[in-house]
Amino acid sequence: MAEKLELEIEGMGCEGCVATVDKALRAVPGVRTVAVDLAAGRATVEHEGVDPAALLGAVEKAGYDARPAAQRPIGP
Repeated sequence: MAEKLELEIEGMGCEGCVATVDKALRAVPGVRTVAVDLAAGRATVEHEGVDPAALLGAVEKAGYDARPAAQRPIGP
């Protein structure tokens, strides 16, 4: 079953940065889809049992700071 993880990414400043982060995340075995949002400074990753540390490490190896995004509360 696929899981989703949202990451906050610092240091992206252009579409080239987005492409670099996208490529780094897609290279991690088990990643199914990646959506990187430059304006929000976030990436959403759908994966199959990937250790979040592997995703964070891939982004950091590409030259950006990453951390799990704070979960937004649901409801009022």
